[in-house]
Amino acid sequence: MRDLGAGFGHLLKGQRWVARHGKSYGFGLVPGLITLVLYVGVLVALALWGEDAVTWATPFADDWGSPWLGLFRGFLTAVLFALALLLAVLTFTAVTLLIGQPFYESLSERVDRDVSPDGTAPESDLPLWRELWISGRDSLRIVLRAAVWGVLLFAAGFIPVVGQTVVPVLGFFVTGFFLTEELASVALQRRGVELRDRLALLRSRKTLVWGFGTPLGVAFLVPFVAVFLMPGAVAGATLLARELLGEETREGAADPSGEDPSGDDSASGDTFTDPAGRGGRL
Repeated sequence: MRDLGAGFGHLLKGQRWVARHGKSYGFGLVPGLITLVLYVGVLVALALWGEDAVTWATPFADDWGSPWLGLFRGFLTAVLFALALLLAVLTFTAVTLLIGQPFYESLSERVDRDVSPDGTAPESDLPLWRELWISGRDSLRIVLRAAVWGVLLFAAGFIPVVGQTVVPVLGFFVTGFFLTEELASVALQRRGVELRDRLALLRSRKTLVWGFGTPLGVAFLVPFVAVFLMPGAVAGATLLARELLGEETREGAADPSGEDPSGDDSASGDTFTDPAGRGGRL
């Protein structure tokens, strides 16, 4: 139970950190907004033409009588849209991180420098295109794993009683685990931790991971919330990654007490590297 509280604490600390660093927060919003527009477009198209797609895919039912034809295709249309919503929740973080790789790398590095006792942050020696390739490849693997779990849980949802009680709870824990993996991958990939090792690391502290990712997954179900929580989620996942790796964290560094309440990044005296690679003082 202690790890559950610690995981949730990292989530709150990440949100507090970006609240104090307004410019970093602004940079971190851009990828989420782009992804949101893309996802909304796909879901709207599915709502408008999903029934047509189901009709095209089930020509064998054309001769069925009423009301069975309408019930059958209506059910498939609802299932299609429900699966699309589930996949949207499971993949939103992966797609946003892929689009915003340079943004979130910079944000995560800033968090590391802020909380590190010596003020340094681990840096990747890989070129940007290589980092994007690794991130995209690993994200696809995670999305496929999450999709398999999603289909299994969706099918289990038809089991009487269990499907309406146990399965939804399991779904939130599964979503929380994969969300945490995607978010922590920003900091862990920069440290050269491969996907298999990342998964093993997260499984070794499941309750810590669930404490961080499960409430975040619940919050992500609320429309548009994911966009505004993503920067803080990346910051919090960086703190969580440091704990998983046993890295020392400066006491009080991620706590808002004693900090400049204005949220102006210039108060910290840190430098920021934008996605184009230009350094500057915030």
